[in-house]
Amino acid sequence: MSITPNLRFGVALNAPFGLTTDYDTGWRGRAVAQESSIKTVNINPSIAYKVSDTFSIGGGLNIQKINAKLSSDLGVFGRGLFTLKADDVGYGFNVGATFQPAAGTRIGAHYRSSIKYKLDGTATFSTFAAGNGPAMADLKTPDSASLSVLHQATPNLEVMADLTWTKWSNLQQLDAVYKTGVPLTSLQFRWDDTLRFGVGANYRLNDQTKLRLGLAYDKTPTNDVDRTPRLPDQDRTWLAFGVQFKPSKQGTLEIAYAHEFVKNARISATSVAPLTCPANCLSGTFKDKADILSIQYSHTF
Repeated sequence: MSITPNLRFGVALNAPFGLTTDYDTGWRGRAVAQESSIKTVNINPSIAYKVSDTFSIGGGLNIQKINAKLSSDLGVFGRGLFTLKADDVGYGFNVGATFQPAAGTRIGAHYRSSIKYKLDGTATFSTFAAGNGPAMADLKTPDSASLSVLHQATPNLEVMADLTWTKWSNLQQLDAVYKTGVPLTSLQFRWDDTLRFGVGANYRLNDQTKLRLGLAYDKTPTNDVDRTPRLPDQDRTWLAFGVQFKPSKQGTLEIAYAHEFVKNARISATSVAPLTCPANCLSGTFKDKADILSIQYSHTF
């Protein structure tokens, strides 16, 4: 909404991080990972200021709730199903700018800060009551920065490209402890920073309908030594299609489909139990793929 002719206010609600892996009961790696779930909800109020006809800046506050769940089936070790649940609310910020160096060409830059969490929750063992108790862990999400360019090639065709850097090296390991300070479990990540490259095009069929096409290469932060079945990720190539439809002057509806072609992911991991291999080890290869369908509606006032 407009506050002044050059100042605007907006609010976004999104899920910047979210993933669940849930394996069949009794699978070979159950002592290493049974279920892993990270869910976030982010409220992002922001303001934007038009400095000139060719330059605008903006920024906002991120108020983010996280819920985490990790479980492993330690029945073979006499402890049953181990489950760790925790949550927290964290705060961060984001800033950005757009610049129009020439008619039909726009350049955008954006930075989103990391968020520090102090997760608070409980640890439970289904057949080992002595191990149950309140637990906590520190977690820091990655900050990210992106640069994008859009060019109006023809009256109906826009071409674009973007580059995004993500500081996944913030995630080296996750140490969960009882609130008494006694160690509970430790997850090793040792992730690396990544770059994501994308190109795309928009084609306007008419004043109401626009077609979209995109291709991207997304480097994994994981590595063949520390990768676990909780996130058997590898390098991904994205292919996406979409359509934008404007049912009214104020409303915009977006529908999109994307497929991720993922490289095979090598796994070599041990369970949370302090025992030796081969009883609690998992070694193998995951063959991954992903299909994403998204629907978005925005409305201006």
